[in-house]
Amino acid sequence: MLIRDEVMHKGTVDQAAVYVREVIKRAIDLGSAAIILVHNHPSGDPAPSRADIDITRTIAEAGKRLGIALHDHLIIGTGGHVSMRAQGLI
Repeated sequence: MLIRDEVMHKGTVDQAAVYVREVIKRAIDLGSAAIILVHNHPSGDPAPSRADIDITRTIAEAGKRLGIALHDHLIIGTGGHVSMRAQGLI
């Protein structure tokens, strides 16, 4: 069951600051057992960048240590979307 849909950070055209600590803290505050990350690529290409992959894995590891699963990280672009779970990146 979806508990909350929140904007954690807003970025610029080519980057967004994502703080692992804030993401996990919010999940703990809400009593979440799992999270799903979603962000867009204004370029239109939904392919995950190296930075996307790295931050996703860092968040997944931090959550795992606290009993919070990362179900997926979806990237949205004008050309469609990419599920990092489906791509085997999580």
